[in-house]
Amino acid sequence: MSAAAASASLVSIEPATGARLWEGPVGDVDAAVAAARAGWAEWARRPVSERIATLERFAATVRARGEAFADLLARETGKPLWEARTEIEAVANKVAISIKAQEERAGSRDLDATAAGRTALRHKPHGVLAVLGPFNFPAHLPNGHIVPALLAGNAIVFKPSEKTPATGAMLVDCYHEAGVPASVIALVPGGPDIGRALAGHGGIDGLLFTGSARAGAALHRQFADMPHKILALELGGNNPLMVWDCGDPEAAAALCVQSAYLSAGQRCTAARRLIVRDGAEAPLVQAILALIDRLIVDHPHADPAPFLGPVIDNDAADGVEGAFLDLVAAGGRVLAPLDRPEAGRPFLRPALIDVTDIAARADEEIFGPVLQIVRVPDFEAGLREAAATRFGLSAALIADDPALFDRFWAASRAGIVNWNRPTNGAPSSAPFGGIGLSGNHRPSAYYAADYCAYPVVSGESARPAGALPTGLRPA
Repeated sequence: MSAAAASASLVSIEPATGARLWEGPVGDVDAAVAAARAGWAEWARRPVSERIATLERFAATVRARGEAFADLLARETGKPLWEARTEIEAVANKVAISIKAQEERAGSRDLDATAAGRTALRHKPHGVLAVLGPFNFPAHLPNGHIVPALLAGNAIVFKPSEKTPATGAMLVDCYHEAGVPASVIALVPGGPDIGRALAGHGGIDGLLFTGSARAGAALHRQFADMPHKILALELGGNNPLMVWDCGDPEAAAALCVQSAYLSAGQRCTAARRLIVRDGAEAPLVQAILALIDRLIVDHPHADPAPFLGPVIDNDAADGVEGAFLDLVAAGGRVLAPLDRPEAGRPFLRPALIDVTDIAARADEEIFGPVLQIVRVPDFEAGLREAAATRFGLSAALIADDPALFDRFWAASRAGIVNWNRPTNGAPSSAPFGGIGLSGNHRPSAYYAADYCAYPVVSGESARPAGALPTGLRPA
């Protein structure tokens, strides 16, 4: 890394106000990786009970600093304070969940044992793992990689999103305060160039990434010649939400609004396409529009509390607006416009647009509060529409008849398939991941233990007992 790059600084701006929130130096990838390579073996040699105790202190530290942490996260992302508090609580809760997952999925045990010996299963850490975090859940999602990786005995070099470096810095500070050595988890703030340098560094043993499908595909190509390095990808989705023969349109509308507009639509599991029966959609649409009209879009700390804040920055808002206008130009029928109520700030009022008559709809993730309605003639056509995507993260059906869910579940290709629940309802105590462009078959959350260590099988005997039963000439 050049001296100029090493002396550069990174600035974080509050999306809701435009105020400068944080400034710090760009990280030194070479130094961070070298320190991790020097320090990870000692961390891995510690008894797992000691690593568990250290991470339990981390959880206690996060809870003790919870209000300040949530305040910082809300300011940096623009998400409402109530939602930021929920995210910080998930950060702390991740430790207990990961301890259980580590024991269940990556623990040590005998596969069989006899008088002659035993076959044992143990797991080893990879070594030094890079973690690249997203801006939408800048504490919870990278932490979902970091906790199980540290439990397994790895060292971490963490680059947060360049849009949320302050949250990343506080997360790492909580680890250090809890007793995780600085050589075992290091922060390297910076932009895409720092991310590329870290991903391509010869000193890492793998990369754990959460972000866009486009970036994930580039990383997949980059790692194609490095099968010895673990690569776990959590990517986006063009997620379908199907509402069919539901007798409670108000309840269904609430689930639709939660699925599409929570976190200003900046969730990889957000509903992007709402599939309905043609000619029977009016009560549902009216209920959704009534809720949209009542949704509070405001600053994170506003009173009354908002349902959603701004998207992450003006560039993101411009991108969402451009994608929405493309749908309008292609023949989409606007039911609720994508208003931008505050000039110069990235607040967006949620949009609803009927895209049924657009002949060739782009299979892309619009990462913001835009929900597209697709009307279909029958349930089979709805199943085909739901499956008409290269992505495969989340899908949901709202329907009274359980037999319809059986058909929906069987026809869906996604890692999360919900019934009468929002598309973004995924617990940390379950695996989280997708197929297609949504991931590379490395589900995280409860299953993160699987990619943070590799299994080692040992045939063991207290003394050598060797004999060649066949193929020898007489002595």
